[in-house]
Amino acid sequence: MSQITKRALEQSLKNLLLQKPVTKITISDITEDCGINRMTFYYHFKDIYDLIEWSCEEDARKAIEGNKTYATWEQGFLNVFYAVRENKPFILNVYRHVSREQIEQYLYRVVYDLLINVIEECSQGMTVREEDKAFIADFYKYGFVGLMLEWIHQDMKPDPEEIVSRLSELIEGDIKRALKKYCMDKSPSTKQI
Repeated sequence: MSQITKRALEQSLKNLLLQKPVTKITISDITEDCGINRMTFYYHFKDIYDLIEWSCEEDARKAIEGNKTYATWEQGFLNVFYAVRENKPFILNVYRHVSREQIEQYLYRVVYDLLINVIEECSQGMTVREEDKAFIADFYKYGFVGLMLEWIHQDMKPDPEEIVSRLSELIEGDIKRALKKYCMDKSPSTKQI
């Protein structure tokens, strides 16, 4: 029942975002639209921004579910584009009226989750420090999110398939090469400068 209530609150928020900016929406507006009382809202969320964050996390989780491998990362990243586009009024409203930083942090978490899984898979059989894996994931995370933020800034008009295709072509094999550079299994004479 808890998930059903959360989803109903999320849908009410998204309905209201079609009518006005998030900064003008109150908890009373959401609960009235949803047909529940304020205490039920507070049972699930501390404020509207908590609901926004939960909604973003849930959408992202569904978008990349099953697509966190080296063979499927492109589809996972493409699904993030689709999830953002599917929630365009919601995302643009938060992006323009609340905080670009909140959208960035959301995207960083989603993309990092996708990338770290790919990096873990690619590093099988190698001895690579966890901080090196995290560094590689962070490096790519900033590039991926930068592309997505630019796409959002352009009102989501460029074709996501083309963006992901060009990205894939650009970085093909780079994660494995980066891991090999950080691999601790190599003898000193075989390390690259």
